[in-house]
Amino acid sequence: MNPCADATLLELVPPSRIAAISHYSQRADSTSISLEVAHRFRGNNGTAEEVIGLKPDLVVASSFTAPSTREAFARAGLKVLYLGIPPSIADSKAQVTELAAAVDAPAKGAALNAKIDASVAAARWSGPKAPALLWIGGNLVTGGKTLLDDLMTTAGFSNQAAHYGLTHTGHLPMERVIADPPRVMLAPEGAGHDSDSRAAILRTRAVTETGLKVTQAQFSRSLVNCGGPVIPAALARLAEIRKQVR
Repeated sequence: MNPCADATLLELVPPSRIAAISHYSQRADSTSISLEVAHRFRGNNGTAEEVIGLKPDLVVASSFTAPSTREAFARAGLKVLYLGIPPSIADSKAQVTELAAAVDAPAKGAALNAKIDASVAAARWSGPKAPALLWIGGNLVTGGKTLLDDLMTTAGFSNQAAHYGLTHTGHLPMERVIADPPRVMLAPEGAGHDSDSRAAILRTRAVTETGLKVTQAQFSRSLVNCGGPVIPAALARLAEIRKQVR
């Protein structure tokens, strides 16, 4: 039921052990795995009736799961692991370890965390940090105290949204950006993601007409949603962009 767990489970267990994945993993705007891979699995819509009917040995759900659904799982006697949204690289690694233990794959979890550690070492930036905004879609940006904030900081960016005082994730008016612009703006591309949105069109127009010295770079929507096995690819992309900014 947790799309971020879907991405991690693919690293931990063979496909035959995955009875179903979240329907969010089968949507282009919310998946962290390729749609080709996602559609090889049965999807579930997260209803208690549907999940109970699958008779799984383990349900991996979000910490935001509704109380009524939790109660239904408890009445059905299901073993459930509730996972929250990790706010840092370290917390994401701890979640990998927790999930790996739950599916009896601690060695696989350790191997995945080793990959994450290697990607952190490869992407770590020792010079001055470039102020950047990471647009998730429309006027929605990622602020401080988030995993994306930790990834940006590691790769050599300072989070301009945090500079504005935004914590977690929230909406940011373009007027604020124009008045105190970042050096870099990162945004997803592709129809249905952000490039065709009214907010994205206004951003591009604002940068062009005001002459702001802002580098705009693509940061795939698939790198925004989750941690775990997504971290190495996200850090590699951020590091690539940072090297291009002068």
